[in-house]
Amino acid sequence: MNPIDDKTLKLIQKTCKGKTNIKLTVGYLDAGGSQTIKVFNETGEIPQENYIYEIGSITKTFTASLMAKQIYEGRMSLDDSISKYIDGLDSDTYYPTLKRLATHTSGYSTLLPHTFCERLRFAFEMLCETKRQGLFPFQTDLAKMKTLIRENLQQDKDYPWKYSNFGISLIGYAIGQVSGKGYKDTMDEFLSEELGLSNTYTGTLADKNLRGYTGKDVDIGNWVWGDDLTAPAGDISSTAEDLLKYARINMYEEKPYLAMCHKKYVSPKKFDMGLGWVMPNKKNSNVIFHNGGTGAFRTHLSIDKEKKLAVVVLSNYITLSTDKIGTSILENLQNGKRELN
Repeated sequence: MNPIDDKTLKLIQKTCKGKTNIKLTVGYLDAGGSQTIKVFNETGEIPQENYIYEIGSITKTFTASLMAKQIYEGRMSLDDSISKYIDGLDSDTYYPTLKRLATHTSGYSTLLPHTFCERLRFAFEMLCETKRQGLFPFQTDLAKMKTLIRENLQQDKDYPWKYSNFGISLIGYAIGQVSGKGYKDTMDEFLSEELGLSNTYTGTLADKNLRGYTGKDVDIGNWVWGDDLTAPAGDISSTAEDLLKYARINMYEEKPYLAMCHKKYVSPKKFDMGLGWVMPNKKNSNVIFHNGGTGAFRTHLSIDKEKKLAVVVLSNYITLSTDKIGTSILENLQNGKRELN
């Protein structure tokens, strides 16, 4: 089955139109277990290559999965306060738990760890498509992280859902403290040795990663994260092939601790929330989802655990269409549609 129907194909063509350097990769697993990967550019479908993309916030699902492994092995607990893993915080003060951090109910502002002015500047650069090549634009350090934790005290309760890069970053730091190796080395080992993903790693590599472009074909390259403490929220690079393998591992829960990530913990108005994963359809919690975006990259990963379906869409251009394309293909798979010839 190849469920790229006429409507979806037109959306792909519209997304690629006029983009000289675009590589839009679409991959999916059908109910029979078959895997298909296609690559498109402005001329149409091109020979498939295993391109490596920045996957942005899909990273959060990997960070949550690694945390779940540590919990399963008895090294961490969902009810642990973050203060257990960060030296120098007041032992008599409440700080958010890992569960609240992983479900975005800690009370931390979406802006953290950045200021309003930093976010406004970055939004302006995105709007104007100015050149942003090089370092991840919001660098931070441990001292600033501790200061922000102390300055943003919360109550011991579940707050309304607010997407928080800062919260996931704290989980990543805690994982690095538990392992004694730091987040990046621990994650890279998890990706390669535990999950068996041969083309997935933290950060970006100039000789491997696709370069990113704005809608005006400005080459803005890749973000260089370095040792930035916000890396657990978005710095992994991967391929469609590896992400479909990751999807298969999740849909069959090949690692026992992954079931913990797929459980519903909180229920905002429009969706449910697992650990790192979003469940976009309250009536069908078997679908788990996350998307991502870095400087110029936009990504989508959705998995129907019940029907054993998965879709990944990866773009090296700033575009709003990756979620639309991914959703369309998943719905076609769910409905049993075939490609129009």
